[in-house]
Amino acid sequence: MGGAEKTDTDNGSDLAKRMAEKEEGLGRRPSGFTQYIIPTIAVCWSLFQLSIASWLILDSTFIRAIHLGFALLIVYLNYPIFKKPRFGLDFLSTKTRIPVFDFIIGIIAAFSALYIAIDYEGLTFRYGDPILRDVVIGVLLVILLLEAARRVIGPALPIIAIAFCAYSFLGPYMPDLIAFKGISLNRFVGQMTMSTEGIYGIPLDVSATIVFLFVLFGAMLDRAGAGYYFIQLALSLLGGFKGGPAKAAILGSGLTGVVSGSSIANIVTTGTFTIPLMKNVGYPATKAAAIEVAASTDGQLAPPIMGAAAFIIAEYVNVPYVAVIKAAAIPAFASYAALFFISHIEASKLGLRGMPRSELPPFFKTFLGGIHYILPLLFLLYELVVVRHSPELAAFYAICVMLVIMFFQEPIKAYLDKDPIGPAFKKSIVMIFSALAAGGRNMVAVALATAAAGIIVGVVALGLGGLITQVIDTISMGNIFLMLLITAIASLIIGMGLPTTATYIVMASLTAPAIVTIAAFQDFIVPLMAAHLFCFYFGILADDTPPVGLAAYAAAAIAKSPPIATGLQGFMYDIRTAILPFMFIFNTDLILHNIYSWPQGILIFLMACIGNFAFASATQGWFVAQNRYYEIPLFLCVTFILLRPDAVAAWIGLPHDQRYWTYPIGLAIYGLLYVMQRPRIPKPGEVAVSPA
Repeated sequence: MGGAEKTDTDNGSDLAKRMAEKEEGLGRRPSGFTQYIIPTIAVCWSLFQLSIASWLILDSTFIRAIHLGFALLIVYLNYPIFKKPRFGLDFLSTKTRIPVFDFIIGIIAAFSALYIAIDYEGLTFRYGDPILRDVVIGVLLVILLLEAARRVIGPALPIIAIAFCAYSFLGPYMPDLIAFKGISLNRFVGQMTMSTEGIYGIPLDVSATIVFLFVLFGAMLDRAGAGYYFIQLALSLLGGFKGGPAKAAILGSGLTGVVSGSSIANIVTTGTFTIPLMKNVGYPATKAAAIEVAASTDGQLAPPIMGAAAFIIAEYVNVPYVAVIKAAAIPAFASYAALFFISHIEASKLGLRGMPRSELPPFFKTFLGGIHYILPLLFLLYELVVVRHSPELAAFYAICVMLVIMFFQEPIKAYLDKDPIGPAFKKSIVMIFSALAAGGRNMVAVALATAAAGIIVGVVALGLGGLITQVIDTISMGNIFLMLLITAIASLIIGMGLPTTATYIVMASLTAPAIVTIAAFQDFIVPLMAAHLFCFYFGILADDTPPVGLAAYAAAAIAKSPPIATGLQGFMYDIRTAILPFMFIFNTDLILHNIYSWPQGILIFLMACIGNFAFASATQGWFVAQNRYYEIPLFLCVTFILLRPDAVAAWIGLPHDQRYWTYPIGLAIYGLLYVMQRPRIPKPGEVAVSPA
């Protein structure tokens, strides 16, 4: 029995790892000398990115072109045309070698990306009046870029981009509501491939200058062993509490989110360890997997590193990255605090206890054993928040610290264990080059997503922005609430087939300006930061939205639970996150807009946490005991009062600057609910609900 169970878990872990490898760029595994081609190109890419962050000075357009050229070359060498054999042409799907066909296409794709740098002066003079060569290479770049995106990301983003391209030409033939004067092929090529308003736009620039360095930093931490350290540290801290492995999974996933930047990779790093532990202490497989999904998905929300989209937000809103960290801090940490509370609720329902202390790693020994992993993170935070260096410079310095740590980590271990030092140095060098290769491979999906999404942004920039606002205004009938709901649903649907970054870029370019404009029509001010964070949050939540949510499939593979049921349960846990964007659109205190006082910020954070706890109780059917039907509206009242004190203050006639005096009302109702449920608290060890 035990052996069969182990095999099931191992098979599930293998499936989840294959999903993570696909997301991280491990497509083909050629043999012979060709096995070194892709890693070598990836290492060269990483070295190039480190060079431009330190000593190499290049025009930003050149940097974007070279960045895209590397990404396209790796994609065509690393990903076959089809996942499975088709039409009897096995070479189109082979994963054991690199066909000559893909070598040729990869070189052509890289050249088409580099063309803007190769003939920069000529293209600058010919902008608006391209010659035939410019048009041919430009069209070729668009086609090969979309094909590369299809191989890496899937068909959704290329299909959306093709639809926008078609619309830009067919606009005059559309219905009156969405009619557009249309553009010529020359203008299209000029916009997309000869300027920085299309493929080479802001998203690709952020990918090339900032995101790569943070991804490389994460890859180095991962290769050095930080992911395992973080989960062990979380387990040593929280494993002994009620439902401890679930709490450890949440903390570990939050810390590992800094390392991976990917929901699926996060699940594979922490979930293969925490999901079996959660099952062992009594969590049903579906709930164990769903907790890991919710924790890993929200890892992208947590400052100071929030994924590629957060850096793009800073560029779009034209603020320092620290401003994005400040705006995202309260919603992110309140969301995580509520997930801790949900794991406690589930443990209380099932009458679970923590793990015996004898089975847990000792905290101080664990902490000191990997403190060198925490130092570069603290250094990065210091660079970003205290010194206020640019994100790219802060990441570069943090990478330098990681290089020193990785170089000496193994030799020091060997010295302490009295092993030979020479092989340890060799292992360190191999580890560093492995991390450099992993950084390049991990960046492929982000680079392709930002470049392909740039096509959509470019079409919008051709003059469709005002038209899109008008269309959205018509569909939502000018109602800001309905428009936000439409935006949220559209983000979840589009996000099923796109990575978070691409979902954010698409939705932000279409709806963020519209949210601000339509709100202004109703004499309501929505900060641009709030509108962008709204799109960002729902793009992330799409990762566990059934029926496609890939994060749910990865966790379900480990837990041996039904993927759809896991996704639904994970989404139920993530509803606590889904309400926050609606709240901070109307209550900008939650994103600390125009809030500069630490005590005021801490008060808002504490009330946001309690409001989110109340909402979690309402949706999970439990506070300190099982809810009665009449208690649910009271929990929702607490949520609204603590997250929207401004609205409650307006209703009872308090001026806006006295809105925080409504907090005691919400806290009093919350206290009353505790008093009402206290007599019904289950006794220790009592199972309150069925674990099914």
